[in-house]
Amino acid sequence: MSLEECVLRRAWYSLCCAAALFSFAMGAHASGTPVCTEIVNEATATYTIGDTEFTETSNSSSTTVAQLIDVSVVWQDATNVTVRPGESFRVLTFLVTNTGNGADSFDLSVVNTLAGDDFDPAFDDLYLDDGDGNFDTNDDVLYVSGSGDPVLAPDESVLVFVRNSIPGDAVSEDLGDSRLEAASNTGSGDPGTSFPHPECDTDIVVGASGGGGGDIGTYVVSAIALSFVKSQSILDPFGGGEPVPGAVITYTLTVTATGSGTAESVTVTDPIPANTTYNGGTLTLNGGGLSDPADADAGDVGATAPGAVTVLLGDLTEDSPSQTVTFAVTID
Repeated sequence: MSLEECVLRRAWYSLCCAAALFSFAMGAHASGTPVCTEIVNEATATYTIGDTEFTETSNSSSTTVAQLIDVSVVWQDATNVTVRPGESFRVLTFLVTNTGNGADSFDLSVVNTLAGDDFDPAFDDLYLDDGDGNFDTNDDVLYVSGSGDPVLAPDESVLVFVRNSIPGDAVSEDLGDSRLEAASNTGSGDPGTSFPHPECDTDIVVGASGGGGGDIGTYVVSAIALSFVKSQSILDPFGGGEPVPGAVITYTLTVTATGSGTAESVTVTDPIPANTTYNGGTLTLNGGGLSDPADADAGDVGATAPGAVTVLLGDLTEDSPSQTVTFAVTID
């Protein structure tokens, strides 16, 4: 080998090593080559002597891709989940993804004693999504550590639903954190730790996550409560109060907010009872008339919800006055 070839080869080797170290420092990606894949390479050199061309082939260089262990856990709820004091089985949603390059299973656990929040939720249970993205105890799978650990291919994810109960002494605006953790059953340790792979002639390497990951979801307490009372009065065709055909029933719906916090976008919906006919023009809110069609005012009959009275009350707090809706129907 000439001096020039030797210099070029050493430069190429140094460049490859630097690129490999940079890639490892930046962290692995699950889209990488699958574990146990053989990478085989050989080179050829052509040259001529006189009028004859010759080809020389190098020996083959073979590398078996190692398994990288990595996992990602990301809280999925768009905002803090609003709860009330004393509620049970309130759901937080997390996405667990195998970001390694080999199939792996993950042990799941929940930590609720975290610093920096106002209360500790009480853990109830975990469910694994059945694939439709919606929590349902009838279809989703109740998680059991060890026997029910999710097995994920590279890049595969599973939604995990964490259910917690809220302490009864929590007050409005209090925050409670809950952390879901996922740990690889293949191994863990400091990033870069390696050990032999049991199925092919390569290693298992712990990735940037250390073989485990987690994320925190947050509850926010609203102690506002709504009292919703419905009453009725009857006027029959004879001036009495008997519910005979032709009698008019006037319904009164009263909504009152108590406690701290805000009940947002309160909407009252009341179906017109069977065997009655709505009396047009009788819908009111706090004594003021509302038109029956859907328009700029707060109520309508049959437009928002077919066959029902709908009235939008907006945001209510304890300082809001009681809201009163009335309308009348006639017994058929």
